[in-house]
Amino acid sequence: MLIVVSPAKTLDYETPLPTSAFTQPDFISDSAELIKACRTLTPVDIAKLMKVSDKIASLNAVRFEEWSTTFTQENARPALFAFKGDVYTGLDANSLSESEIEYAQTNLRMLSGLYGLLKPLDLMQPYRLEMGTKLENGRGSNLYQFWGSLITNKLNQELEAQGSETLVNLASNEYFKSVKPKELKADIVTPVFKDCKNGQYKIISFYAKKARGLMARFIIQNKISNVEELKSFDSDGYYFVEAESTATTLVFKREEQNKYFNK
Repeated sequence: MLIVVSPAKTLDYETPLPTSAFTQPDFISDSAELIKACRTLTPVDIAKLMKVSDKIASLNAVRFEEWSTTFTQENARPALFAFKGDVYTGLDANSLSESEIEYAQTNLRMLSGLYGLLKPLDLMQPYRLEMGTKLENGRGSNLYQFWGSLITNKLNQELEAQGSETLVNLASNEYFKSVKPKELKADIVTPVFKDCKNGQYKIISFYAKKARGLMARFIIQNKISNVEELKSFDSDGYYFVEAESTATTLVFKREEQNKYFNK
């Protein structure tokens, strides 16, 4: 079973690492090509293109300039411990055991606008380049055109190496659009998380993101190997709803969320 998740905008390069192990990204030369395109942008260009503040735009201009094709423990850190958004709050990677990190290294992949596809221990230099960015590049006018079938082909290689035919999609729509389902040699299963609010169950972005991380953690800690086992997920009050689920979409619901997260 292979899991894919989105990256995060928030990064952490300060917290002590729970492991000294690391690997190298698979698409460094492709990332370097994107960095070359990014270096043609001024901070003003970046602010407009990415719809970010001047401060963030200036920070990213510096990051693009400092980015190097040599990845070391001095200028980078394993991606799983560098991302710190809502998904990664749920995943809580720093508390995983050594054997769980090893399992994640084989079974978890992070989609990325700059790096394409990252393994948990792949060294990652700090960046911000969302998959939906309409960055002109040598392969097209956006990152979906840039990555083409590269990400999908790599996922197929990973699935074949595992002997697996199931991909669990825990990524956002923006990032999963970089995968080509028709070319993927696997059944895609997408968990959907709904929270009750004012008597209605709906997908609430913040909670759904954290739930995706909780599900990834659940799979990693329990070494889940088939879809049926996914249905037993019950972290933070979520429960499986058979009546609303299909073979490709697993629906999980939770009652009023304030009893779980209002602290």
